[in-house]
Amino acid sequence: MITEEYKELIEQLSQTALDFSLEILAALAILIIGRFIAKRISGYVEKGLSKSGKVDRTLQPVIVKITGYAIMIFVVVAVLAQFGVETTSVIAVLGAAGLAIGLALQGTMQNIAAGFMLLFLRPFKVGEFVDADGISGTVDEISLFITHMTTVDGIYLSVPNSKLWSATVKNFSRNAKRRTDLAIGIGYGDDIKKAEKVALAVLSGDARLHKDPAPMVIVVGLGESSVDLNIRYWTDSGDYWPALSDNRRAIKEAFDKEGISIPFPQRDLHIVSDIKAKS
Repeated sequence: MITEEYKELIEQLSQTALDFSLEILAALAILIIGRFIAKRISGYVEKGLSKSGKVDRTLQPVIVKITGYAIMIFVVVAVLAQFGVETTSVIAVLGAAGLAIGLALQGTMQNIAAGFMLLFLRPFKVGEFVDADGISGTVDEISLFITHMTTVDGIYLSVPNSKLWSATVKNFSRNAKRRTDLAIGIGYGDDIKKAEKVALAVLSGDARLHKDPAPMVIVVGLGESSVDLNIRYWTDSGDYWPALSDNRRAIKEAFDKEGISIPFPQRDLHIVSDIKAKS
């Protein structure tokens, strides 16, 4: 026979289970709605930054991610508050946990710090081609931990930010113009002034080359088998490779037409015979 005390206990347990179930449902609802809002707001921020044109493409993905993370932190705090957890305690626990995680993941934290420094000092931006101590490619995205790059042959690179921050970076896209040094050797029997005149005539026909500083040809050395010329000119950075290929071919064809040789490496061999006559 069920006593009154037993009935009362069952009712209390049922009411507690019902209340707890409602709290779980409310917490799940907050979590789902908060995640939905975080995605929506992040999407609006991304679209707004893309349309405004005032924020550099390098910063846009980082701002979007930070916005999403910040909203989700508030959502998690609201979920915990639904279960009666003191938010001040939660913040203190998150701070302590963050410190512990930071000490345990020092390398990861270095990447985050390096990422912020790369974004702040801007040694390179999205879309620029760089070389960092042998790591070369076009920058696609700078995230909090890694930098995404694509090599000239289409291979994806994932580079830790700390490695790029500690490297010497050559940015081939930053400056508007770039100098080309085209090395060509001519034979010792060829007329140097004629070769200079022919080369400059070829360069004068290329509209991509800058007039100031003007193209020049200088003798940089006397090699083992050739007189070494340095054909120097300036172009816009975007015209560097096409102009280099075109002018190298054009100068070779012009030299052939004018009878100016581009010699192969060669050596003079002298044989000294010192054989004593036998007695």
